[in-house]
Amino acid sequence: MTIEQIIVLAVVQGITEFLPISSSGHLILIPALTGWPDQGVFTDVIVHLGSLLAVLVYFWRDVIRLTFGAFDLLRLKMNDNSRMALYIALATVPAVAFGIFLKLSGWIESIRSVELVAWNAIIFGILLYASDAIGPQLKKMEQMKLPPALIIGFAQALALIPGTSRSGITMTAARLLGFERPEAARFSFLLGIPAIAGAGAFVWLDFLESGESIPSGALLAGCLTFFAALAAIAFLMAVVKRMSFLIFMLYRLALAAILFAMLHGLIPGYQLAASAG
Repeated sequence: MTIEQIIVLAVVQGITEFLPISSSGHLILIPALTGWPDQGVFTDVIVHLGSLLAVLVYFWRDVIRLTFGAFDLLRLKMNDNSRMALYIALATVPAVAFGIFLKLSGWIESIRSVELVAWNAIIFGILLYASDAIGPQLKKMEQMKLPPALIIGFAQALALIPGTSRSGITMTAARLLGFERPEAARFSFLLGIPAIAGAGAFVWLDFLESGESIPSGALLAGCLTFFAALAAIAFLMAVVKRMSFLIFMLYRLALAAILFAMLHGLIPGYQLAASAG
């Protein structure tokens, strides 16, 4: 990879992984606009690790509490920390189960279409704003119970469909359930830790099976992704304290318009293939 490709990939991946604007839509646009080849499996693993590290660093206090809670849970000792660790673990199950189903059924490739990404950017963008507009801001994350945690977990499973946005759909569910905007974002990021780690592990296994050599720019891409992701998390946490999700809905609508225009050849010099792969 060239240094330009490394920088763009890291910045786009780091930012779109956590902002509710659909990372898949942006990752489709990069090669279409630049003509760059695919970055390779190992680079995907490293940039996901960079994203994961950013969450662990930003929410280090919560991560420590959840870690202690997980150990308490193994000792069958129930407290606030162990209950939250249990909720996050159980809320991760739907996404894991749905991911395995898509992989075993072979549907995981058939749903990778540009048109689907564009439509989902619109649909889930509108749902994101609507949930924020009608959802009461009553609850803190510490008031999380198992039923709402599972509902948010099932919502996270939908993020495996391209164009949905993992952070967007989980925050949508949390806001509909009455959680304050910053608390919805906080739980979304913490719930994303096992999801991102699991996705990285799957890609890592695919890389080991492929026997590919390690790209020289992968580590640099991972480092840059960490800083971009950290900035994206800080930006989102600052925005949700002061503003609604309207800005993200409008951005998603604009992204969808660009994808549709490129898909149908309405932008001179640029046309997307129907498949997102």
